[in-house]
Amino acid sequence: MTTSIPRRDLLRAAAAFGTLPLLAGCGSVAAFNAVIPADAPAGPVTTDVAYGPDPRQKLDIYAAGTAGRSPTAVFVYGGSWDNGDRQSYSFVGRALAARGITTLVPDYRLVPQVRYPDFIVDVASALRWAEENAAAHGGDPRQIVLIGHSAGAYNAVMVALAPEIRAAAGYRMRGLRGVVGLAGPYDFLPLDTGVTKAAFGQWPKLAETQPVNRSAAGSPPMFLATGDADTTVYPRNTTALVAHLRRAGRPVVEKIYPGIGHAGILTSFAKPFRDRAPVLDDVVAFVKAPSVA
Repeated sequence: MTTSIPRRDLLRAAAAFGTLPLLAGCGSVAAFNAVIPADAPAGPVTTDVAYGPDPRQKLDIYAAGTAGRSPTAVFVYGGSWDNGDRQSYSFVGRALAARGITTLVPDYRLVPQVRYPDFIVDVASALRWAEENAAAHGGDPRQIVLIGHSAGAYNAVMVALAPEIRAAAGYRMRGLRGVVGLAGPYDFLPLDTGVTKAAFGQWPKLAETQPVNRSAAGSPPMFLATGDADTTVYPRNTTALVAHLRRAGRPVVEKIYPGIGHAGILTSFAKPFRDRAPVLDDVVAFVKAPSVA
């Protein structure tokens, strides 16, 4: 597929997208999403589906358009827990759907409307909705993989590791077959930024907010990836969580992409940038067969 958009404009959008901490700049993400050439819809795209009563508790569905039920992915975007919208990440939903994966992209409540753990509760609620409704959109409710980037990766991993948060959402993790964390913060105490203090500072036991301090017993297989050039969420977050899971005997795949930064690990899902790192191929392979063989 060709595009009339000059490559310099694509690179300018990607550069703007990549300069914002934890992808906090919703406007730049939206600009990137609008400029890049997108995958053609693989199947119907259903928007503004409510999974809860709050206006932020809505999701979009990108159907795989395959015969029979396809694997299902729920993608959770980042944004420092205080920014973001699902429409800006349609390039991710379309990329996965084009690879035969029915994909749900939910919004979730943000700081200051809520604090920890409510934004994670929303992700668990979206997963519960997926288990109950994915089949109606061509997805397999028994083969769901939760994917997150940056703050969204934190949310995804915490759904798998925090049973009290799942209980608050009424989610029993019956269909969750794996978790993908891309450039996630998993070990960030002490709280030393305004962003983390706003999201977590009120919690009385801060150690509980850290994935590396959580019991991994019974957690699903995980694919944890980062770029070695990430200076926003340092790769040590990924390596620390991988070590924690391996000590607990849990299945985990670790990938470190050379020369890839914090935004680059996600922009590699987009058509013009897939040659920079095989992130999309690796994630698709994991979603279709979440194992560590």
